[in-house]
Amino acid sequence: MKVKDAVKITHTLSKPGKMPGPAYSISAKNCITGAKLAKIPGSVCSGCYALKGRYMFKNTKSAHQLRQESLDHPQWVEAMAVQIKRQKWFRWHDAGDLQSVQHLNNIISVCKLTPGTMHWLPTREAQILKWFTPDMIPTNLIIRLSSHMINQGPAKQWPHTSTVTDGEGRTCPAPDQGGICGDCRSCWDRDTKNVCYGKH
Repeated sequence: MKVKDAVKITHTLSKPGKMPGPAYSISAKNCITGAKLAKIPGSVCSGCYALKGRYMFKNTKSAHQLRQESLDHPQWVEAMAVQIKRQKWFRWHDAGDLQSVQHLNNIISVCKLTPGTMHWLPTREAQILKWFTPDMIPTNLIIRLSSHMINQGPAKQWPHTSTVTDGEGRTCPAPDQGGICGDCRSCWDRDTKNVCYGKH
């Protein structure tokens, strides 16, 4: 499959300026857990960055919808692998989250087809992740189970996690280096058990 044909199936990848590589996003409005948390003050999803700013541009919302509609396409796995395979670093869902167990199974298949790429997938969908064990996850994919509330400790049911603080304890260096990852790859690093982000 050629890249141009893959794009027709899945739409383009997203290109967040913060990241060392491309990403894949769908609308945060379709988050199963996040859409509920967005209504709860003090949650990480309250004031979600992916529900404002550039994410509200017409072309961005259109891209999100096209990607959402492509998730059940029979060639989605192949098409995603074709677009990703030359990338060294990849992030799943700079906006949006897992939609189903099958969605995660398909992502795992993409990761197996792109062994030269390091994949990072943050998620709040613990009810989906419970159907998987860490040994089912390919070594080039790190899934971080994200805590729901600001200043909440790491989730205990998964070995790799992420948290958010509005005080001390932040480990993500992006706010100190122009809002970008720079040389940091902690989110993709299996030796980093928890990444703590500053509230933004």
